[in-house]
Amino acid sequence: MTTTTLAVLVPLLPFLGAVAGLLLGRTAPGFARPLAVLTSVAALALAAVVAVRQGGGQAVDAATELTPTGSVPVELALHIDGFAALVAILVGLVATCVQIYSTGYLRHDPRYSSYAALVSLFTSAMLLVVYSGDLMVLLVGWEIMGICSYFLVGHYWETPEARAASIKAFLVTKLGDVPFLIGLFALAADTGSFRITKILGNVASGGLDHPTLIALLLLAGVAGKSAQFPLHTWLPDAMAGPTPVSALIHAATMVAAGVYFIARLLPVFAASAAALVVLAVMAAVTMAGSALAALAQDDIKRVLAYSTIGQLGYMTGALAVGDRGAAVFHLLAHGAFKALLFLAAGVIIHAAGTNSLAAMSRMKDLRARVPDAYWTMSVALLALAAIPPFSGFFSKESVLGAAEHAAVGHAESVPGAAGWIVLVSALVTALLTAAYAMRLWLLAFHGHGTEAPDHGKQPVAMNSVLWLLALPSLAFGLATGVLPDWFDGRDLTPTLTTAVLGTGVALVGGIVTYGAWRHTTAMAGRVPLGAVAAHPDADGGLVEAEAIASHEPAYGDVASAPDPSDPGRLLLGPLHRHAAVGFHLDAVYAALFVRPVQAAAALVRFLDREVVDTYVRGAGALPRWLGAAVRRAQTGNLQTYVSALLAGTVVLVVAALLVATAGA
Repeated sequence: MTTTTLAVLVPLLPFLGAVAGLLLGRTAPGFARPLAVLTSVAALALAAVVAVRQGGGQAVDAATELTPTGSVPVELALHIDGFAALVAILVGLVATCVQIYSTGYLRHDPRYSSYAALVSLFTSAMLLVVYSGDLMVLLVGWEIMGICSYFLVGHYWETPEARAASIKAFLVTKLGDVPFLIGLFALAADTGSFRITKILGNVASGGLDHPTLIALLLLAGVAGKSAQFPLHTWLPDAMAGPTPVSALIHAATMVAAGVYFIARLLPVFAASAAALVVLAVMAAVTMAGSALAALAQDDIKRVLAYSTIGQLGYMTGALAVGDRGAAVFHLLAHGAFKALLFLAAGVIIHAAGTNSLAAMSRMKDLRARVPDAYWTMSVALLALAAIPPFSGFFSKESVLGAAEHAAVGHAESVPGAAGWIVLVSALVTALLTAAYAMRLWLLAFHGHGTEAPDHGKQPVAMNSVLWLLALPSLAFGLATGVLPDWFDGRDLTPTLTTAVLGTGVALVGGIVTYGAWRHTTAMAGRVPLGAVAAHPDADGGLVEAEAIASHEPAYGDVASAPDPSDPGRLLLGPLHRHAAVGFHLDAVYAALFVRPVQAAAALVRFLDREVVDTYVRGAGALPRWLGAAVRRAQTGNLQTYVSALLAGTVVLVVAALLVATAGA
C-alpha cells in the first residue's frame, strides 16, 4: 500500500468511526467504546507508518482536482513533510489516550456514544488540517473542529455554564473565521491557487501583491482558533465541558490548528515585516497576560486553560521570529504534557466525585489518595515550568534561542524589534509559569482545604493513560539529536545563554512561590479555607465557602475573604482581583460589543412592534371601518335606498350649477 493511500486512511478511519458511532449509538451502544478506541488506535498506527516512510525527507505530495471552478481550482491534495508527519502522530496519540480515558471517566454517561463519535470526528478534522495540501480542504477541517467544539464543550447542556461556554466558543472563533476566509480568498487571488506548494512557490518568487493585508486577515482567524489575544476569552470558559475534551482541545486539536497553519504558511507572513511585529506583540501580550491570570485562578482547570493560552503564545512568538521548527517542537512537547495535566486533573475531579472540588483552595490530602495523578502531574508540571531534563525545557529553550537569534539581527527578514519583544516577554512568562505551576502543585496536593469524600480507586483506563503520557513529557526533549531531519535541518540543541536565563528565572519563580506559600500557611496557622463550611451552624457559612471556591470571586461580599494559604494573592497583591477575572476583558467586550448590539436589537424590536406593527394594524383597521360603515348602510329598506339616490342626485345637480356659475 502506497504512502499516499495510508495517509488518506489516517483521517478517514476516525471519520468512519464517528459516522458508525452516531448510527449505532442508540441501537447498539455496547459497540461505542471499542469502535471509538480502535479507530483512534488504527489512525495512530497508520500515522506512525506514514512518518516512518516519510522519514523527514522529501515531502509526500499528491493531488486531484476536486471540482472545476472556472477560476482558481480546488484540489483534494496531500502535503506531508516532517512537520505534518510528527503532528499527525501527536494528534493520534492524544486522541487515543482521550478515548481510552473516557471509557472510565464517562462510563456512566448516558450520552457517551454521541460524545465518543464527536471526539472521533474532531480527531478526523484535525488530521485533515494536518495533512491537507489545499487551503479549501484545510478550511473544511478547520470549520468541522469549530462545530465539534460547540457540541463537546456543551456536552453537559443541562447546566447554564456549559450552554453559555459552547455558544461563546463558537461565536468568538467564528468572529475570527470571517476575516480568515477573506484572507484565504485574497491569498488565492494574489497567487492564483489554493494549493499550498504553489502558494509558497509564488511567494518565494515575490508574487504576493498584498502581503500585510493578507497576513493580518489570516492572523484574525488564528487568534480565534488558537486563543490568542484578543480572541482568547472563550478558552477558559470552555472548561465547562468534560475534562477529556479539554485535554483534546488544548493538547492536539483546535488551538494547535492556528499555530500549525502559520507554520505551514510562514513565508506568507514573513513577506511582511509589519505582520511579524504584530504577531510578536500579540504573542507577548498573550504570554504575559495569561500567565498572570493563571496565577490568580482557583479552579484547577482554569489554571491549565490560561497555561495553554500562554504556551500557545510561545509558539506564535517563535513564528514571529521566523522559526517554525521551534514553534512546532514546542507544539509537540506541549501536546504531551498538557494532555497529561488535564487528564490528571480529571482523575482528581473524578476522585472527589464532583466538579466543585476543582477549586484548589478546597483540596486536601490528595497526594495519598491519587498517587498516580500526583507523580505524573508532577512530571508534567516540571515540563511546563521548563526544568531540565524534562521535555518543556528543550522546546521552550528552542523558542528562547530563536528569539535571541532574531534580537541580535541574525534572523534574515525578521525585524530585530520582534526578536526583543518575544525574548523579553518569554523570559517574564517563564518566571510566571514556574510560579503558577508550583502554586498548583502545592495547593492541589499539599493544601489544607476541606476533606473531600473518597470515591475509591480510579479506573485502570484512566491511570494507565497518565503513565503513557508521562513518558514523552519526560523524555521527548532528549530526542533533539534525531529530530532535525523532520525540522528542516534546524539544530534543536539548547544554547548556553538562553538555557541559563530560562532555567534561572524558572527556578526563581518556583522558589519564590514556595517561600510565599510557606509564609502564608504559617501566618494562617494552617487553618483550612473551608473551615467555615465545617460548621453549618455559622450563619451563611456554607454560602461563603461555595463563593470562595468560585473561579470568579465576587469581591466586596462574603466571597472577598482571602484564602490564607494561597501564595498567588501575596505575589500579585492588588493585581490579584483583576487577574482572577482575566483583567475584565469580558466586561470590556460586553461594554463595547454585547450591550450596544443588545441595545440595537431592543431598538429594532421596539420599532418593529410599535411603529411597523402600528402601520400594519392601521392598514387593516381602515378597510374594516369602511366595511362596517358600508354594512350599516345596507338596511334592505327600498325607501331608504330611493331617498339616498334622490339626495345624491340633488347634491350632484347643485354641484354642477355651482361649477357652471363659477365658470360664467
